[in-house]
Amino acid sequence: MELGAFSISLSVKNLDASKVFYEKLGFEIFGGEPNQNWLLLKNGDHIIGLFQGMFEGNILTFNPGWDQDASELESFMDVRDIQKQLKDRNIELLDEVDKSNTEGPASIMLADPDGNMILIDQHR
Repeated sequence: MELGAFSISLSVKNLDASKVFYEKLGFEIFGGEPNQNWLLLKNGDHIIGLFQGMFEGNILTFNPGWDQDASELESFMDVRDIQKQLKDRNIELLDEVDKSNTEGPASIMLADPDGNMILIDQHR
């Protein structure tokens, strides 16, 4: 099962303070909208999303259809196919793709046995 690009989405209390901290670790701004309280930072292949006031807890994020530079992949496993494989493996999904949504952007959400949230978020 190919899940796509990986990042961790961090729920932060102060976007600016977190940005400065991670820049000291060698991360650089990769994307985002600070006026909407989110930024993407990158160090090599490592991506961290900083999100202020958008959700509780941290989320492991996978993006089918993207490589680690957020460039579109020519071929990739669609989130709907990933959803089917997960369900076939008896993995409970907290949020699913609506069956009427047959192509394009969509996402699913699940939790690991320790309650860590996992988002599989397809943007195309």
